Amino acid sequence: MSWPPTRPRGAGRPEREYEKVAAPKKGRSASAQGKPGRSLALILIAIAALTGGMFASGHTTPRLGIDLAGGTSITLKAKSGQESAINKTNLDTAVDIMERRVNGLGVSEAEVQTQGDRNIIVNIPKGTNSQQAREQVGTTAKLYFRPVLTTELANPPASADPTPSASGSPSKKADGTASPSSTATSSGSATPSATATSQGRAVTDALKADATTSPSAAQSASASPSAKASTSADASPSANGSDAAAAKLQQQYATLDCSDAAARAKTGVGAKPTEPTLACGQNAQKQWQKYILGPAEVAGTDVKKAQAVYDTQGAGGWKVTMDFTSAGTKKFASITGKLAQNQSPQNQFAIVLDGEVVSDPYVREALTGGNAEISGSFDQTEAKNLANVLSYGALPLSFEEQSVTTVTAALGGEQLNAGLIAGAIGLALVIVYLVAYYRGLSLIAIASLLVSAALTYVIMSLLGPTIGFALNLPAVCGAIVAIGITADSFIVFFERIRDEIREGRSLRPSVERAWPRARRTILVSDFVSFLAAAVLFVVTVGKVQGFAFTLGLTTIFDVVVVFLFTKPLMTILARKKFFADGHSWSGLDPKRLGAKPPLRRTRRPSAPVDPKEA
Repeated sequence: MSWPPTRPRGAGRPEREYEKVAAPKKGRSASAQGKPGRSLALILIAIAALTGGMFASGHTTPRLGIDLAGGTSITLKAKSGQESAINKTNLDTAVDIMERRVNGLGVSEAEVQTQGDRNIIVNIPKGTNSQQAREQVGTTAKLYFRPVLTTELANPPASADPTPSASGSPSKKADGTASPSSTATSSGSATPSATATSQGRAVTDALKADATTSPSAAQSASASPSAKASTSADASPSANGSDAAAAKLQQQYATLDCSDAAARAKTGVGAKPTEPTLACGQNAQKQWQKYILGPAEVAGTDVKKAQAVYDTQGAGGWKVTMDFTSAGTKKFASITGKLAQNQSPQNQFAIVLDGEVVSDPYVREALTGGNAEISGSFDQTEAKNLANVLSYGALPLSFEEQSVTTVTAALGGEQLNAGLIAGAIGLALVIVYLVAYYRGLSLIAIASLLVSAALTYVIMSLLGPTIGFALNLPAVCGAIVAIGITADSFIVFFERIRDEIREGRSLRPSVERAWPRARRTILVSDFVSFLAAAVLFVVTVGKVQGFAFTLGLTTIFDVVVVFLFTKPLMTILARKKFFADGHSWSGLDPKRLGAKPPLRRTRRPSAPVDPKEA
């Protein structure tokens, strides 16, 4: 009996193709990989929310720097005979002073900020006299103690008493420094008391708090400061010059409006310390007050030390103490002795910084001990701010110009257009390369670039009013470089996918196998770029920081876009027939990529059975 040869096991059956798909790692479920729409929805909702916030804030365009919008940028370097004087406190005080000077020029949107441990950057927008700005911010602050000859509100309210009564207790300004207090009526209002310390002993009522002048007294003081017989000769305008000079000063005082920034900027300009002058100050009600001040009796350099201390024994709260040099002790004793003989406001001395009165305490007796204190219901911040002002006069910092860049509005517009054109050319070249080499995959890359661009634009627009970020020309260069960094991340991912296809795998498992490897490479590359940007931002000053900041910011956006947009979008499109079947224009054609034949597994046919043995 013959038996037909036994058909090999598995013969006639289709050979089974197998592919090993990467299993999800622990902590990452398959459902998370299978729902890429969540990531896409998250990033799109975030962009929509940020865009809404941009329009709601009214800042729909990035803030432009001086080199693009036009203006003057000044870099100043602090120097001093005492290296310890160059510290953060003094630099911050210098920034406050320079801001006050720049604001006095009527400039809006000016920036004054520290850079590093001894540099100050002043950015003044277009429309400002650059030479005047340089003179204003580059000179050393001058602090003087001047006797007050007369004072009144710069622009009294219509409902107020026509002749305001003046009081000069150390009240507080919005910036925390002590300022003069002048009110239309004194009923129902309490002014803070001030005290002075002489030879280490507290002397109560040394700085008068409740003194007021009658309308006639104030009028006579304003009309003729020299008429006060009790005022020293060098504290009278007429004693230091002709009657014509005194009359001119009175005329200027009568027309002075300290509420006008332009008028304040001109007040006291060119006045010598030995001459009387006009000044402005702000009281506790944030009203501007004008002064006629006598010649400077004590300079800021005569203050050896000033500090804010808390009175734990007398429960008087925060106060400012001053110690004078030996020369300053004699000068201060002399002026306080003269002022103590007068009536208000001639018993006040004004602490004047750059032509602005920051405090005007009363004096009732000579202070001969070489130290004094000012108290007036200060809180800690206000006391420290006044102490910084006094210390800055004692340890003046001088500044030297490191660089001055003046850009006209026309030149700034040309530079901005050139930067935008350069960015457009760079983006176009990247897109051409992606389309030519990756074909259909280039759609994913272009969409990712658009998302990254939108995110960058919105964030930069919001950072302008938030942290004062200004887009300058180096920052534009950083954004252009970021195009290449972002495109490089897409290329890494796409090449990993193509490598998997070359190994004979289909698209969907290739995407999941390629992502862990590409992700690691992208993170390492972006970390190196971000680290370089961070180091560059820390060690440089000026405009180079704009390049470093933009580069670091866009590098972070690259990671966000690749993880939340590019990878999920690629996962979704891998399910589409156009990409999954390897269309010739998909960029994933196995034939073009030189893919190996699919991995197959077959069983060996079993040996034929011998009929005889059967």
